[in-house]
Parts: sequence; C-alpha cells; structure tokens
Amino acid sequence: MKLSMMGVINLIHEADEMESLTANRCLATVPFGGRYRLIDFVLSSMVNSGIPRVAVFAHRKYRSLMDHLGSGSNWDLHRKQSGLFVLPPSMDDQTDFGRGDLYHFYRNRDYFARSTVDYVVISRSHMVCNVDFAKVLEQHKETGADITVVCKKTSESLPGLARKARLNETGRIVEMQDHFGRLDSDIVSMEMYVMSKELLLDLVDTSLARGRDHLVRHAILPALDRLQAHAYMYDGVLGVVNNIAAYYRHSMDLLKPEVWKELFFKPGSIYTKVKDEPPTHYRAGADVTHSLIANGCDIEGTVTNSILFRGVKIAKGAIVRNSIIMQNGIVGEDGSLENCILDKEVEIRPMQQLRGSVELPFIALKRKVI
Repeated sequence: MKLSMMGVINLIHEADEMESLTANRCLATVPFGGRYRLIDFVLSSMVNSGIPRVAVFAHRKYRSLMDHLGSGSNWDLHRKQSGLFVLPPSMDDQTDFGRGDLYHFYRNRDYFARSTVDYVVISRSHMVCNVDFAKVLEQHKETGADITVVCKKTSESLPGLARKARLNETGRIVEMQDHFGRLDSDIVSMEMYVMSKELLLDLVDTSLARGRDHLVRHAILPALDRLQAHAYMYDGVLGVVNNIAAYYRHSMDLLKPEVWKELFFKPGSIYTKVKDEPPTHYRAGADVTHSLIANGCDIEGTVTNSILFRGVKIAKGAIVRNSIIMQNGIVGEDGSLENCILDKEVEIRPMQQLRGSVELPFIALKRKVI
C-alpha cells in the first residue's frame, strides 16, 4: 500500500569524518556489510514503508552515487507512477556547493509541488537502521505534532556523530543539540524528520527570507518552543556511521547473528544494486570462521571474524583477522591482516603484514598496492 508521504534523502553538508574512505566517494556510497552502501538502509526503509517517490539531494563526489542508484530499479522505484530522483547542485553556480540545504529545497520546490501527497520525511544517509515510516506517520497524525523526529534511546555511547535530544513527559522534544554540545541525554536523534509538505515549504521560505539556510540548525531547532516536535522512539538496531570508529564497530556488530537478522530483515528486507557473481570458492586448505562472506570470493587461506565483499581473493597461507576487505581486494600468499580496513581493489603483496587496533584500524586506500 502506498503511503501518503514522499521521501527526501538529504546529503547536503552531511557530517562526514570518514577520512580516506570518502576521499573519492560521498558518505552515502561508503560500502557496508559485504555488499551494501550506507544509503541502501534508509532508501530500503522508505520503499518498504510504501513511499512511492524519493528524492536524493546530492552534493559533492556523487559519481558513485549515480552509478549505484541508477534508475532505481533495484528498489522498485523506476515505474512511471513512482520514482527515484537524484537532484545534484547547480553546475552553473559554484557557490551552490557552499550554501545550506534550504537553498536546495527551494531550488527543487517543483519536486514537492508536483506531488499530491500531504507529508514528507527528510533523512540523512548515514543512519544504518530499518525503520517502518508508516508507523512514524501514524504516530505523527495521532499526536497532532508539527514535526516528528525518529529517535533512539541508548544506554551506551555511540561512536558516531549524532545530535542528542531531551524530552518532556509527553514525548515532546524540548531541547536538541549537535554532537559537540553538552546536553546530558540518552536520546539520540536519527536525523529523520516527518512533517507536512506545507510546513516544510513554509520553513524554507521564512528561513531563507531571514538569511538562514540550514533546515535543522536554523529552521527547526530555534522553533522548538513554538513548534510541536515529538519523538518517535525507534527500538531496532541503529548504527550512526559517519566516522572510522563507528564504521569499524558497527561493521563488526554484523557478525552477531541477532544483529544481522534484525537489521536486514525486520520490518523489511534491505535492497542494493544487484551484481551477478558466482558463489564463493572455498579451496582446499581454506579455514573460515565467524565471518561474513559475499559471493564471488576465492579463499584459500584463513579468515576469522572478518567481512569480505564481492570478489575478494585470499591466497594460500594468508591470514585475515578482525578485518574488512572491500570489493576485489587481494591478500597475497602468506600475507597477514589484523584490525584492518581495505578499500576497493587494494592488493596486499605476498608476505606483507598489516596490523591496526580495534580503536584505530589500519586503512589501505583504493588502488594502492602495499
């Protein structure tokens, strides 16, 4: 059933401390979980919830984004009555890259005008989760809120960068601060905002008229005293993945069966770009334990507590422990990796040994031979 809501995945000035992993790609297309990209989780959540139209507000380094999303067919968003729209900044105006996201909402207001739905959900790409937005919209209507913010209560410190929120006894958000603020709260904002299309366009116009150009920082946070902003408490798996520590920790969490099953299948499946690869070939002498292995790999060595993406080759005598190797990576004969992250197409020479730590994993860059 189609939901009376449109989706926006906002990549404009997204918090990004992924260092070399985003040197040649945007945060949304950082590989994650063996065959996925970070954007797949929020995009799949929108599709599974019945949202028929999704716009991706692209910003910088979006070539990999265009290649990954394509026509949207892998998410069933390629039909005429629905659609996936990738909306990059203006190439004619170089100042467009430095402006806040409200300029992009204003410049693409025809996307909203052409839709007959009443509500919009605005999200970032770096929240690894599986959300039912139909339930969020249902609560939004029941509470009569102006804005509903998807939040998560967590008893442990998350390594990613996220806003914290403070609620009153009715669930209304009375205070919200950026990750560098001193707010003492165990409520984390998942950067997902549900509101009426009419309110969104009003916030865009009034904020820009005052010279303010950031949706959350300038339009929502200063208005918390007059806008009814309520929290929808999400109880599923959440990874805030926008720095190296968060990427490594939440990737390793996928090796826990209960985390993997809940994240990828509840309440719906997570989809990604389809690639036809043969099954992984486990050769004589291969020893693989407690690892997540994508298809197309060729393994002759030892792999323990690690994640291998498509097409990875582990040669005879090679040892891989507590590591992440992205697509088409190669570990040569008798090579050794421990607590490492290898970007796409990285080759480790025979006999070479690389070692990082859990707090600071070693990162090998794309197309770099070590």
